[in-house]
Parts: sequence; C-alpha cells; structure tokens
Amino acid sequence: MAERIEAATAGPINLADYEALAAERLEPGVLDYYAGGAGDERTLRDNVDAFARRHLRPRVLVDVSEVSTSTTVLGAEISLPVLVAPTALQRLAHPDGEPGMARAAAAAGTIFTLSTLATSRPAEVAWHAPPAPRWFQLYAFRDTAVTRALCDEAVEHGFDAVVLTVDAPRAGRRERDLRSGFAVPPEVDMPAVRAALGAGACPTPAEFFSLVDTSLSWRALEELADDLPLPVVVKGIQTAQDAALACDHGAAAVVVSNHGGRQLDGVAASLDVLPEVVDAVGGRVEVLIDGGVRRGTDVAVALALGARAVLIGRPPLWGLAAAGEAGARHVLELLREELRLALLLLGCPSPAHVTRGHVS
Repeated sequence: MAERIEAATAGPINLADYEALAAERLEPGVLDYYAGGAGDERTLRDNVDAFARRHLRPRVLVDVSEVSTSTTVLGAEISLPVLVAPTALQRLAHPDGEPGMARAAAAAGTIFTLSTLATSRPAEVAWHAPPAPRWFQLYAFRDTAVTRALCDEAVEHGFDAVVLTVDAPRAGRRERDLRSGFAVPPEVDMPAVRAALGAGACPTPAEFFSLVDTSLSWRALEELADDLPLPVVVKGIQTAQDAALACDHGAAAVVVSNHGGRQLDGVAASLDVLPEVVDAVGGRVEVLIDGGVRRGTDVAVALALGARAVLIGRPPLWGLAAAGEAGARHVLELLREELRLALLLLGCPSPAHVTRGHVS
C-alpha cells in the first residue's frame, strides 16, 4: 500500500524537498548508488547547473486563459512532456519498486521506462500496472539470445518502445560506490541479470557491465530496428554526428543523455548538447533529453531548445523512497503544476507553443 502524502502545507513542496527526505530514509550505500556520478562528478553537477545558465524570455499579452501541459511522444498522448527515465534497482528505494513507479506514471498520464537492471521483469510490471504507455530500456548483451528474450518479453507484454542505451559499454568509475562497497543485497533479484548469468548470485552493477556487448555498432542498431515490431529510441547521444547517424540507422527518437553524469566525467551537460543535436536531426526524429531537470521551468527551457520532452530519473526515485508510489506520483504532479505556471507566464498555451525565442 502506497503511503499517503501529507497536506502541502506540511509535506514536500518541490523536488529538493523529496531529495532531502530520500537522503534521510535510504541506507547510505543505496543513497550514494542513486545519487552519485563518475569521477569528480563534474558532469553530474553541470547537468543541473546548465539550466541556471539559461534565461527564459516571456511574451506578454497572449491569451493564456486555457493552458495545457499535454503533448505527444512517438504518437502517444501524454499529459505532460515529462517521462520517467529508466533507473535500476527500484526496490532498494521502496518495496513498491518498479510496479509502483509504473502506476505512478500511469496515474500522472505519462510514460514509464523499465530498466534492464530492474528488480522486476516486464511481465510483472505489465501485470501490476494499469494499461498505459511504457517503454523498455535495453542493454545489448554479448549473449544475443538474452537480448532477444528481453525484447520478446517486452513486446509480448505491451511495451510500446525499446530504449537502447548506447553510452555504457562499461560502467563509469563511480567512486562513491567504491568507497561504500555497495553491492546488491542477495535477497534483491535482478531478473534480467539472472537470465544473462543463469543460476547463481547476481553481480554488482559494475560487474554487470562485463556482460554488455562492447562490439555494438551502428549496424547492430539498424538490425534491431528492422527486427523489432516496436520503435527503437537511442539513449546516450552526446554529439551532432551521432545524432545524424542514429537517424540514418533506424532510430525512431534520440535521447540526449550522459547517463546522469555516471559514465564519462567531464563531458558536456546534456542541455548544452541539445541544440546541436536538434539541428543535426532536422526534424527527422523526435529529440528527448535527460539529466539535471529539477523544476518545471527546466522542462520549459528544454522545450525551448527543441526537446519534445524530458526524462527524469533521480527525482521520481526520491519520491519513491520518501513515500512509495504516492511520492513518485507527487513528484510528477509537482512538475506538472510548475510547468503549467511556467507556460502561462511565458505566454505559451501549450508545450507546442514554446520556441527558441523563449530562451536565451
């Protein structure tokens, strides 16, 4: 049973409040696993700071008597341009885990993305969550039969897209995990990893990446896109050149992402890369972005720079840790209300009305 959120006057009123609550409730090693980044965590910090470097430019005397946050992504109607990004091991945050997170996204009217490193299988999420748009995030394994089985399960259970992560052939050097000695408790199952290994104990998240196919190429993307009956979204694009190649090789959409600052430290903030990716794509596919979104105004900035929508990873986890399914849903509702106000004050009746002229 998801916990009840307290009245707004007494409970969390923004995403930072939920982050503070999660820090109080999570075990230190789990908190560091979720919150940490690679190396000196420069990119982790810059993902957030990049939004502060941008300035919104409101237009006035525009009819904003009716404002909607609704949009579409890959043809699916969603109630706000904020999707739940794939994040690992959600039952370490709260027993509601991925099914609770999926229900929270469905209740908010948006898309949930299930991680390969989840504590639930696609079948379990489909069983426990109501019908709603949902995507499956895929790491391509060296054992192609495992990759195929995961995709088949996602197709069978009504997932609407496969999100191929391409920026993690190996795990980044996440020093918080090294210091804490973080390991997945033996009682916590990672079904996809267990399927890749067969019987026996699951590895640490870092060890998991030894199973990932480091020979993955653009040809492999093309074959996956041709083979699957679902659109393939490519997550981990950080240059204009790779954005163009993703379009050429069958991607239905791209996600500008540096893995939340968890892979190669020192790369540019996702937001700073977004404009060049949008220009390189030239409208051929939809462009999404993750990394650093903490406010509805951040969503507005991303829309102004050409993103169709944003994905958020850590904030829903903070909500899940603080109050289970209800907390994750409240995080999404807070962003919706912040975005609605931002659109109104920008002079934009909907996300579709936000343009590059609204940001500097």
